[in-house]
Amino acid sequence: MSQDIRDFVTPSCDLLGLGEPTHATPVFAEIRNELFAQLVDRGFRSIALETDRVAALVANDHVQDGTGTLDFAMSEGFTHVFGTVEANRRLIDWMREFNENRPPAERLSFHGFDTQTENTSAPSPRRYLEYARDFLELDVDVAGPAGDDERWSRTEAVMEAASSIGATAEAYRLRAIAAELLAALRSRKPEPVTDAWSRAELHLMAGIDMLRYHRQCAEPLEPNERYMPLSAVRDAIMARNLLEIRAAEAGRGSTLVFAHNLHLRRRPSTMRMAGTDVTWFPAGALVAPLLGDRYTFVATSLGRCESIALEEPEPDTYEGFLRRHVTTDWGLLPASDVPPARVRTDPVPRQGYFPLDQGLLDEADVLLHVNG
Repeated sequence: MSQDIRDFVTPSCDLLGLGEPTHATPVFAEIRNELFAQLVDRGFRSIALETDRVAALVANDHVQDGTGTLDFAMSEGFTHVFGTVEANRRLIDWMREFNENRPPAERLSFHGFDTQTENTSAPSPRRYLEYARDFLELDVDVAGPAGDDERWSRTEAVMEAASSIGATAEAYRLRAIAAELLAALRSRKPEPVTDAWSRAELHLMAGIDMLRYHRQCAEPLEPNERYMPLSAVRDAIMARNLLEIRAAEAGRGSTLVFAHNLHLRRRPSTMRMAGTDVTWFPAGALVAPLLGDRYTFVATSLGRCESIALEEPEPDTYEGFLRRHVTTDWGLLPASDVPPARVRTDPVPRQGYFPLDQGLLDEADVLLHVNG
């Protein structure tokens, strides 16, 4: 057992996926900060979190150059309420301090690799398309076909095909506009690529992603059938974002990506939504075959947690074994060191905890267990 992630990172690792088994406790984000500091000593120069990629530009501006305040970076640079997590605040503050007086090539960078969607809402593509249009200085009407942003973002637009905007004439007009903008942007790609051009491309791709997501929302599926394809679209976007982040960071160092186990595992994920089991290919399952031994996956588990009323695991469960063998608050060990056991059945949905099972262990390189 170890508390040093460097004991488990091979020289070939470009992307290290650190999971968490629940978003409901900050303990994994706190440990993540400690592990990232160790990885920085090993040459890692970037981190990607489960937050919107466009919004994260605000946090990265602060990390890189001290632009804006820390409060602004947290309020505008994070989505999915992750800006309120104190461990995330400490991470951004530490990265800013680390970068102070360092040359740009040695500075740490912060990324989001998610989209700005929730399970029951997704924003309008308008502002993303307008950003690219304005960068290109083109006279194209985006606001007209987009209409009111609220008609895209309301719950009904995602959960009810009849209320979706995704298959309307206006949406198809926006798709055509987006294609024209992308062609114009790519034709003006500078060498070397500038930060301003990259931001325009990133915004434009986010707009195209939103049009894709809303088009899926327009499919006439029953409520319990809607989650699987929407989850698949989201994770496909996540996977592409991770590959693009790695392409951008390849010359500087490796990347730590931190997200739920369900997004980083190498095989299909299953989650119960609307009374049915939903199975889809997560980002980890999409990038792992492309990266091979350049991808390392650290799965995580939790023994007990008072804040979410998770009780002591029973001795014959995976977590029960780990509680007896991890002698400190938390520890890292090879996933292959954990013998077969019983999957614990005491967690309830409100805790958001996904118990350890043999499938997750088989596809993980390393296991991080927190006793609690």
